[in-house]
Amino acid sequence: MQKRYRNLSIATFSVLTILSLLGLFRLNFTFDFEQFFPKGDPDLEFFKQFVEDFETDDNFLLVAIEKETGVFEQNFLNDFHDFALKTRSLPNVISSQSLTQVEYPIKTPFAITTIPAIHRDDPSRYERDKERILQDERFVGNLISEDATAFVVLLKTVETIELDEASELMNSLNELIGSYNFDNHAILGRAYFQEEMVDMQRREIMITTGLASILVFLIMFWIFRKPIGIMIAAVSIGLGMLYFLGFMGWSGRELNALSALYPVLMIIVGTSDVIHIMSKYIDELRKGATRHAAIKVTIREIGMATLLTSLTTAIGFASLFTSRIYPIRDFGVNSAIGVLIAYITVLFLTTAILSMFKKEQIIKIGKSQLFWDKSMLWFYEFTKKHPRRIFSVFMVVLGLTFWGISMITTNYTIMQNMPTGAKITEDFKYFEEKFTGFRPMEIAVMAKKGNQADDFAVLKEIDKVEKYLKNYPQIRATNSITSVYKSINQMNKSNRPEAYELPKTEKKYKQYKRMAEKVPQLNSGILLSKDGTKARITSRMTDFGAENIKEVGRNMDQWFLENTDTSIVSFKRTGTGLIIDKNAEYIRVSLLQGLAMAILIVCVLMALLFQNWKMLIISLVPNVVPLLLAGALLGFIGIELEAGISVVFAIVFGIAVDDTIHFLSKFKLSQRKGLSVDEALKITFLETGKAICLTTIILFFGFLIMLFSVHPPSVSIGLLISVTLFSAVFADLLLIPILIRWLL
Repeated sequence: MQKRYRNLSIATFSVLTILSLLGLFRLNFTFDFEQFFPKGDPDLEFFKQFVEDFETDDNFLLVAIEKETGVFEQNFLNDFHDFALKTRSLPNVISSQSLTQVEYPIKTPFAITTIPAIHRDDPSRYERDKERILQDERFVGNLISEDATAFVVLLKTVETIELDEASELMNSLNELIGSYNFDNHAILGRAYFQEEMVDMQRREIMITTGLASILVFLIMFWIFRKPIGIMIAAVSIGLGMLYFLGFMGWSGRELNALSALYPVLMIIVGTSDVIHIMSKYIDELRKGATRHAAIKVTIREIGMATLLTSLTTAIGFASLFTSRIYPIRDFGVNSAIGVLIAYITVLFLTTAILSMFKKEQIIKIGKSQLFWDKSMLWFYEFTKKHPRRIFSVFMVVLGLTFWGISMITTNYTIMQNMPTGAKITEDFKYFEEKFTGFRPMEIAVMAKKGNQADDFAVLKEIDKVEKYLKNYPQIRATNSITSVYKSINQMNKSNRPEAYELPKTEKKYKQYKRMAEKVPQLNSGILLSKDGTKARITSRMTDFGAENIKEVGRNMDQWFLENTDTSIVSFKRTGTGLIIDKNAEYIRVSLLQGLAMAILIVCVLMALLFQNWKMLIISLVPNVVPLLLAGALLGFIGIELEAGISVVFAIVFGIAVDDTIHFLSKFKLSQRKGLSVDEALKITFLETGKAICLTTIILFFGFLIMLFSVHPPSVSIGLLISVTLFSAVFADLLLIPILIRWLL
């Protein structure tokens, strides 16, 4: 490489380095459940309209305060009540509710008065208060645990709370909790999820970057054994990662739930490119070429092959753009851009630096080269002697993969996405076991034919639905406009627990309606729309699996049609939980569509490169194996296919095809020099086989770094990709030679 171009390249990348460092300060982390809503879904459009009529269903924060010996103890009750009152003044909190603030209405001959649900100042009444409260379905599992060892403060937060607002609220809340001597506490809600999951993303990126960097250093030391060779590789890979993050910062692209994968992807993709470039340059120097000539051959032969592999990898990631789920689409686009950034960095910066050094300065030649030569010759001879045996094993493996794929399920849970060992995960389990869980479930009530949603006939239909929901122990904390009329009926019958029901007659209902009209919840669009034609049934359900919830939902829809008067009212399930669970319906479809598109584009590129339909078949067959194996592992291991896991297939296809292209490109170049098929295969094994094996080793251990993640989907992704990419190199080294001999 001419000195003028080398200096220009180094100067250009120096400027990019400074800009990228500044871009790091502009990185934006985000976590939002709305990101996982499938775009363009009709249920999503309905939910948006529902929110306009009422409010979002996840604008809550639950704070459980535990007293191990029981909450009915005077000092604890006073502390808890004081705490509950102070939560009202927390930033971004609209209101708070707790049992110590609840009062029962009492009807007297003169007026309606109230008595507290808990007489904090009179311990002699605690047992009666406890007995009455634990018989009240409105409170048990909602504001008090069934064993009466924990209270909950229900905070209503501002709608669609942003990350900065969530952090402000959580900091103030933790400070407030710390000022009391409570036994234990647990928190659940949108604001808590946002803050904790973003913190997890930041930690994951730092940890994976650090571990991947150590891995790269060790591998480069193992390969080159010379400080300059290690330095060249490390600088190229590290700067590729820096430029990618700088691009993310300057372009305003957000780092979301899948961002922990970026460091590993960028580092191992960059490492693969570096090894191919440096290996070819060193091979040319060993043949006696000058540095200038070696760089020219490297750029011409490996640069073009690496360009094609980078394009195919980028296409594999870009196939995720067909997903309706924003974080998946964003991950695919960002990863595709990152692959191209890594390629440009390696091609121009690495070659510029390489041209300054001799082979003795870059690598220590020793026994390792002899080992690789022997190993590659063994593969060459083995494929020549045992083609039928290899193909038979391949067919058996193929059959097993279809069996495993048939076992794939999408019955994932929120718990599977929670960080391992973190307090937020323990808090989530606590609420699942002792209270109502997290998943909101809404049922929209729509009155028909001139009826109002609070008419007596409609209320009776709503009450039918609520009684039906009690058949499902996973559905809890049900509330609707009927609770207002039931509470008034209970008040008029001395607050007996069994009197919590709708009035028996329409005459009695009309008497109660005058009282109900003064209740704020019926006049603020919380339970009844402002025009009175719509209402809502709110509830929360436990995290018992997306497919299980889907089945329960289908049963509900059928029950609504068969057991309610559809001439006056209709019921429709909605809410954030339903919308997120609908991802399962789109994952398989978008996955297949994306992969089909990626394979089609790669076929076109292969056809342009090799201009031979037989080579097209040879290039695709070995890359189907890792895809099928990835699917089979999902089934055999029992990993549910969900939004995060679905990226595995794009990564596997995008990266696995790289080695195939390098192998076939070298084979075609050798053939063009007049070598026979067997001679060309032998040269390909000796010159390209080592680089393919080395890059696979790097990929294998690189993705295994994800096993150190506290994010369970990242662990599964790392394990799946490592195993399947390891299988890809065997498919390349064993299947491609057989197919070449059979077809060419």
